[in-house]
Amino acid sequence: MVEDSSLASPTDEELVDRVRKGDDRAMNVLVDRHHGVVFRTCATILRDEDLAADASQNSFLKAFKAIDRFRGDAAFRTWSLAIASNEARGLLRRIKQRREDALEDADVVGAEEKDISAEVIHRSEVERVRAVLADLPEKQKLSVSLRIFDGLSFREIGVIIDSTEGAARVNYHHGIRRLRELLEP
Repeated sequence: MVEDSSLASPTDEELVDRVRKGDDRAMNVLVDRHHGVVFRTCATILRDEDLAADASQNSFLKAFKAIDRFRGDAAFRTWSLAIASNEARGLLRRIKQRREDALEDADVVGAEEKDISAEVIHRSEVERVRAVLADLPEKQKLSVSLRIFDGLSFREIGVIIDSTEGAARVNYHHGIRRLRELLEP
């Protein structure tokens, strides 16, 4: 009895090969398989489910448009998460820019004026964290950012920083410890 290989659960690598050959069903399987983690990554960055859904969809479109450039150095999941986090960050930048432009265009003073001092303190703290994070060694900075902002596993971070899973854990913990030290008053 010959087993039909299309009934077996194909690996991501096999599905990518099928997508490259124009198999739309393989593309759907990859989307179904990875949509949850891609959506959660986008939602973590954007903090808005509607925007995360848009970013997720756009990231899959970009991934399949660029599927021929996928070299397989990392898992498809890691590659698609990198695309998704870039897409979500780009969308966040565009939204912030639109808000800043709208605020610059608005000439509203009075009843709707908020407590400016709280906003200044918040922005100051955010800038302080960014500055301190930027001062960390590259592997620590990437490990902390990818873990906190993108929710990647240490295994995936290890692949991205060209290291082992254990080294990614160590870099993350040293980075967090150093951030705490630098941020203490």
